Parts: sequence; structure tokens; C-alpha cells
Amino acid sequence: MAGRRSLADACSRWNATIADGSARVMPQHTGMAGHMASDPSDSNGIETIKPSAVTFAARLQFDDIHHSYHGKETIRGITLTAEPGEMLCLLGPSGSGKTTLLRVAAGIEAQARGRVLLNDREIAGPGVFLPPERRGVGLMFQDFALFPHLSVLDNVRFGLTAMPRAAAVDEAQRALERVGLSHYAGKFPHALSGGEQQRVALARALAPRPGVLLMDEPFSGLDSRLKDQIRADTLAILRHSRATAVVVTHDAEEAMRMGDRIALLRDGRLVQVGTSEELYLRPASIFAAAFFSEINEFPGVVRGRRVETPLGSVPAAGLADGAKVQIAVRLSGIEVSEEGGSLPARILSRRFLGVVELLNLAVPGTDQPLRARIRAGQLAHGLRDVTVSVNERDILVFEKDG
Repeated sequence: MAGRRSLADACSRWNATIADGSARVMPQHTGMAGHMASDPSDSNGIETIKPSAVTFAARLQFDDIHHSYHGKETIRGITLTAEPGEMLCLLGPSGSGKTTLLRVAAGIEAQARGRVLLNDREIAGPGVFLPPERRGVGLMFQDFALFPHLSVLDNVRFGLTAMPRAAAVDEAQRALERVGLSHYAGKFPHALSGGEQQRVALARALAPRPGVLLMDEPFSGLDSRLKDQIRADTLAILRHSRATAVVVTHDAEEAMRMGDRIALLRDGRLVQVGTSEELYLRPASIFAAAFFSEINEFPGVVRGRRVETPLGSVPAAGLADGAKVQIAVRLSGIEVSEEGGSLPARILSRRFLGVVELLNLAVPGTDQPLRARIRAGQLAHGLRDVTVSVNERDILVFEKDG
């Protein structure tokens, strides 16, 4: 199937999606394999649904999705579902495939194998590929893609041109009210702050009432001082709209703040999916553990269902004797005190970070410095010799890959 489309092509197709103002979904298959229910309104068998009929909280499914660029596999068999009304965060480092998966859902990219379904209807697969303007999904680009020559109201109304003008203006005004920008209706995008532009883009994406809203790192370009408030405002708006949302981010804390569930990706594969609590407390791999918290890593070998670490012996349940393992110790789980800890340690360096201090410590049994985060002011300035202890739940043991 076709590979990456150009950004210009993607934007033009999404402009057509916005301008179309309607969502189209594939009809149910009939009982005969390979035949679609006919629709006299569309020679391709595609049923047209007016904006007011679009159902909120659609289910979006990825079924064994594969995708390649120039012979290099970028998505490797991902199966994942965003449930109706759910906020699903796609999380991972650069190159993990999260944005590509979003583009596959939008129809900007075509998968090499697998299916995409919306409310159990196939919108991309071996025999079907609906273009973006017929999928009934909304997409927010990272740069918001507002039209500089249109007013704020007309930017939002641009997605409603299938409606009568008066109704479209009214709907656009309501969308702006939902994001708190109705008083900016007559202004132009250049007169707005980054956060205000983000809210206009959100209003435009939600105005046609898509079944699923796709958001590609929507807060990455915002000032860090404003990001928390704008993110909270956006989440409240999405909750009120009841739309299903799939959000791409590389920030684990952002995913934990926003997502009902998080799908963690690496090298085009799904590493783990679950709630933020599940991924933090029960990571499936040392990669997952390191993505959700700062860790110290040590090698080890299982002996008698336990493994020795520089911080003591810990259980290694389910691992065979002699198995090589990786041990992760969360920085936040290490307690440092002047005395009374289980191990002696020496402070090699300390860095004041405001609320906390970052320490590098020398401990017996390893040449590798042990890192710890402690509350600022907890230790006297100039103190060198200390003791450490660790909460056992913050020591995680994983079988070594390969």
C-alpha cells in the first residue's frame, strides 16, 4: 500500500476533511464475503452521515498494523483499541511509531498490513481504504494549522461548510464558548497566544463532532509555565464533549496526567498498555520502568530465587537459578539520612533543583555511583558521610534480554 504522503498533501486532504463537514463510515458487510451493502448515494458503497448524526465516543481499533518506510519496518504488528469515551495516550521515544500509528488512523498514511476499524466497521484494510475526509475522525496537528487569513470564528466554521451558514456560525460560536474564546471570534490567529491558538484548533477539531479526535503532541510547542493549565483545560473540554481521544506524547508525566490508559511503544512495537498506575507499579520491562521513573540499573544473577544487589538481597520470583537479570532501583525509593540507614554511603556530588536535590553516592559493592532524589534541605550543607536504605517495592528485577 502507499507509503508516507507529503505534508502538503496531508494538509490539503485534511483541509478537505474540515471543509466537507460530514463524516462517512463504511456500511456493515453483508453475509456474503467480500460484498458491501449498497448505497445509492455513493458509488463506492460509502454511507454519508450528516454532522449532527455523528456519534460521539466511537471505538477505534488497530488490528495487527504493520507499516514501512523505504523498506524499514516502522510499525510491527500493533493491536490496540481506544474504547468509546476513552482518553488513550500513545507514549514512546522518538522513532517508536506513535505518530505514524496516529497518521494511519487518520488516513494520511496507509498501513502495509492489518486493519483499522471505527465502531467495528473497517475503514482501512486489505479491501478498503477510506480517505481522511470520509473517516469521521478529527485531527489536531502539532502546529495547530490555523488559517492566518481567516478570523478565529471562520477558522472554526471552516469545518462546518456542509451546514447552512447561519447554523454553522452558531455552532462555531458555541465551540468557541466551550474553549473560553468566544470574545476572540473576530480576531486573527496572529493576535493570539500559543495557548489560545491551541484552543482554537481544538474548537475547530471538535465542532464537526467527530467520533474520534486524534491529537499529535498538542502541547509540545507551549511555554512550560502555561502547559499544565492548558492541558487541564483541554482535558476538561474533552471530558465534557465525551469524544474518544487518542493523544501522542513523548512525556510520561503528561500521559499519566491525561490518559485513562497509556500504550507504551518502542521500535514500532507495543511494549505495554494499561493505566498509569499499572505501568508505574508493574512495568513489563526495564525500558518501561525507566520511562516512568528515573532509575539506577545494576546487573545480577539469580541464586536461590533471590538476587544480590548493592543495596541488599531481593526476591526474584519466577526466575530460574542462574538467570542473568537487570535490576532497577528507583531514585525516589532511596532514603538518605545522616545515620540509621542500612548501608554506609558517601556523597560524591549534590545538585540543588528547587524542591529536591539530586545526589550521586558511593556505596559498597559497586563502582557505579548510586543516584538519589531527596527533599531539599533534608541533609546539612557540606555533609559527606551518610547512610542509605531503600524501599523494597522500588527495586524491580527483570530477566535480561538475549
